[in-house]
Amino acid sequence: MTLSIRNQLPGTVTELHPGEVMATVKIHLDGGQDLMAAITLEAVEQLGLAPGSPVRALVKSTEISLATSRVEGLSIRNQLPGAIVHLALGAAMASVKVAVPGGELTAVITKDAAEDLGLFVGSDVIALIKSTEVSLASL
Repeated sequence: MTLSIRNQLPGTVTELHPGEVMATVKIHLDGGQDLMAAITLEAVEQLGLAPGSPVRALVKSTEISLATSRVEGLSIRNQLPGAIVHLALGAAMASVKVAVPGGELTAVITKDAAEDLGLFVGSDVIALIKSTEVSLASL
């Protein structure tokens, strides 16, 4: 299956915490970072997830925010450090490719945000991803 979601990071499930309807799934990415996903219990069962399961974490580019430094006091669990390797500014939006250990992430943000943050190719950023915006695919 081919997907339009560009951000696809391989990893392994390390922890699984089921709730009544949803579960949190901790994934150790092949690049060495940890990522948290919040998915339904039905999805956990359908994917057959358990610690040790290989997965691919999927995140739409519109669901990634960028910061110029680590952010404290924030409910967003996933903060992946990286460096900008490509920046395309349009009339209203910007596409930002960020190299992170083990791969690349693409974030689509407003042009104003990119300019306000002073983003440029080579600058260090933190990719912020809510755990509820991470989908998982079994391998």
